[in-house]
Amino acid sequence: MKRKAEIKVKVNIKKQRNCRRNHGVNWVRGELIGRGRYGSVHLATSTKPITRFGRRPEIMVVKSSNGVPCLRSVQHEAEVLIKLKGCPSVIECFGGQFTADENGEKVYNLFLEYASGGSLDHLIKKSDGCGLPESEVRWYTKSILEGVKHIHQCDYVHCDLTPENILLVLTTTSCGSTSLVAKIADFGLAKRTKEKVGGSGCRGSPMYLSPEALLDKLQDQPSEIWSVGCIVLEMLTGKPPWDTTYCWKPQDFLNKLVFDSPKIPAKISKEGRDFLKICLAFNPCKRLTAEELLSHPFVAQSIPPEEYNGASQSDTASVTLSSSSEEVTVL
Repeated sequence: MKRKAEIKVKVNIKKQRNCRRNHGVNWVRGELIGRGRYGSVHLATSTKPITRFGRRPEIMVVKSSNGVPCLRSVQHEAEVLIKLKGCPSVIECFGGQFTADENGEKVYNLFLEYASGGSLDHLIKKSDGCGLPESEVRWYTKSILEGVKHIHQCDYVHCDLTPENILLVLTTTSCGSTSLVAKIADFGLAKRTKEKVGGSGCRGSPMYLSPEALLDKLQDQPSEIWSVGCIVLEMLTGKPPWDTTYCWKPQDFLNKLVFDSPKIPAKISKEGRDFLKICLAFNPCKRLTAEELLSHPFVAQSIPPEEYNGASQSDTASVTLSSSSEEVTVL
């Protein structure tokens, strides 16, 4: 039996002396790599990879809640990820731990798989508005659909599928080479399929929300397929699914939906155009499920991109955990 090649990421460990949140038991907090409404994201290293709670990788990511009001959201994400455990197209969770900040307030830290390839959003932006090669888009779309299929089979809806929430992880393929695969992340807004969304609005980023989500506040499994279509269109064109010059609020996108729909360029292959028409059907009943779309010609025969090359595909494969990091907002 052929052994899979071992993937290693080089990391130099240095404790952060002035970090807002303390290090935890058996792990060291490192460089700040992202910040969101509910928490900040740091690189971290395990000082004891095998604990009584299970195995942790030597290098991982830790998402820490921004104070007590946001603590429940990060805990909710942990609960969802535990229920979704076992899918190779969903970012892996390694448990969580409580610490305290400099004011003594409780902080919940969620341990996650490190995505050395960054986000899909970052990769699309690197194309300078030209889009990704269609062969790559097919490959990443297949991974995304496999993740969505698993999420739906577990009776959940992600509610915020965007290129920013699709991460690229270095993985060994069946033939022994290495390639980046897409994994769905950021489950802070996830809900049970039939769970009603509280409040007057809907969850997620308006640009990727389906017509029924914006019109009727209905977010269920067909709504996610619309979001997948928007992501695939953005991968192919290098541009957002909507012209954002005048779109800033949900109402702006709602007004556009009444008179328009995302444009599918003629340069896209016949299979790609057909796939997008299915995903972006205005009537949710006409959209196929993630499982059905995995049999569509656009993704059924997809193959991994060329063997991973750290210098060209990712600028983050070798990372130093420094003692003084700047606060960075990942776009």
